[in-house]
Amino acid sequence: MKANVTQVMVDEHELILRMIALVEHNTALLEAGNFRNWQFYLDAVDFIRSFADHFHHAKEEEVLFSELVKNGMPEKQSPIEAMHMEHDQGRAHVRAMEEAAQKALAGETGQAAIIAEHAKGYAELLRGHIEKENDILYPLAERILPEDVREGMLTAYEVAEARMPGLKAKYQKLVEEYEQQV
Repeated sequence: MKANVTQVMVDEHELILRMIALVEHNTALLEAGNFRNWQFYLDAVDFIRSFADHFHHAKEEEVLFSELVKNGMPEKQSPIEAMHMEHDQGRAHVRAMEEAAQKALAGETGQAAIIAEHAKGYAELLRGHIEKENDILYPLAERILPEDVREGMLTAYEVAEARMPGLKAKYQKLVEEYEQQV
């Protein structure tokens, strides 16, 4: 049986989706005038940058996408290019959300609408992005990647994770703590 090289990504998506659900929940409260915990948005930005972008996307971009290209998937005008573009769009939402949350935390008024706009934009983008990866790109990868590259990919994921010890547990705990407040 072939080693599954995308299940680790699907599993990480579950934690990312839990954070997105918190962002959506708190943003609905924010828009109703019932949420002013600006630190939550800074914690969400930290989660997104550290866990989703640095930890998860790094494995995706450096290992999975790289192997797909080596095994015949074009880098341009392909699912890989689309995923890279969405990663970049997500980063732009995160930068804007962070800037507005920092201003709000410093007492600057009028930031709630900016935070909400970018939080909702990020959540919508990421939900669609994860759906495309889980339902289209990852099953395609499982069909086309040859057996002889799979163990090396799993090892590369482990090496990437080892460079960030304790990171997954830290963000799992952060998400759980915020879920308990809902």
